[in-house]
Amino acid sequence: MRLGIGHYEHRSQPLLPRRLFLRRLAGHGALAIGFLALSLGIGVAGYRFIVGLSWVDAVLEAAMILGGMGPVAPLQTTAGKLFAAAYALYSGVAFLATVGILLAPIVHRLLHRLHADRDSSR
Repeated sequence: MRLGIGHYEHRSQPLLPRRLFLRRLAGHGALAIGFLALSLGIGVAGYRFIVGLSWVDAVLEAAMILGGMGPVAPLQTTAGKLFAAAYALYSGVAFLATVGILLAPIVHRLLHRLHADRDSSR
């Protein structure tokens, strides 16, 4: 049985044992962390090379936007403002995608359990 990310058991199969479910959760967590790291890297690069912030300020600005806190530094250039707008929109979608990645195995297990309970009561 393959248990990589995206390979879920079919409703006709038994519920995944707790140990394997925790491994699946850890895999999804690692994927989410990698996705967030990539997203932060995109923001840092943009704020460094397009906006012209120092490395530390670029990390701060990207982290604040990606975390949903809002901008820190005032933007002076049109290119910087356009990048900040695009990155803010991307960050909102990235947040939703990360939540989906983290909740997918939990929701699947819940639905699988409820379906298994319904089948066993017939």
